[in-house]
Amino acid sequence: MIYLYHCINARSFRPLWAMEELEIPYQLYILPFPPRFKAADFLERNPLGTVPFLEDGETRMTESTAMCEYLSRLYGNGRLSLNDKDEHYAVYLNWLFMSDSTLTFPQTLVLRYSRFEPSERQQPQLVEDYSRWFLARLKIVNSQIEQTSYLYDNRFTMADIVIGYALFLSEHIGLAKYFKPQTAGYLKRLKNRPGFQRAMYAQEQAALAQGVSTRPVTELDFKALHTD
Repeated sequence: MIYLYHCINARSFRPLWAMEELEIPYQLYILPFPPRFKAADFLERNPLGTVPFLEDGETRMTESTAMCEYLSRLYGNGRLSLNDKDEHYAVYLNWLFMSDSTLTFPQTLVLRYSRFEPSERQQPQLVEDYSRWFLARLKIVNSQIEQTSYLYDNRFTMADIVIGYALFLSEHIGLAKYFKPQTAGYLKRLKNRPGFQRAMYAQEQAALAQGVSTRPVTELDFKALHTD
């Protein structure tokens, strides 16, 4: 059994969505955010105190994009991945790495310094700068989606899950209003997928069953809490 530790709508949504697309059995644990402050026992499993955290036998993973590729290759016969024989393999890898380092990371700074920090530590200029930085990098997605339904021709892959999550996050922090029409349409297609909808339902039901708030991370207010 695969065990996934998750906060509502956090980056851990990537492997959750991946498992629903691949129809892999799993056990989902919903943690209060931020888990390193509000779930002390979790630190015994993951000293970083972060989500996602995936356990699969002796395997332990903390990186959401790596989890998606791992799940596809080990449990999905690679059907949502590209391999090194594919002529577009390098481009596929580039999407995977871009998803967090280029598209999700700047949004976490926007989220932290506009919502999570107390008023004296908020940084409006940083928020504006990294919002612009994110939107500038989004041009490559805008360009690709203008030509195809998914990032790899018309085939849905893990690249769509990991990039799609970055777009989903944008929706929750107010940046999606700047999307080009083709990018907004792409996100809508992704959210209409049964796998995405099952993942949304699964996290809500698990939170209710485990007595954890169903409010997304992006809607929580931690201005009085330092998260360094």
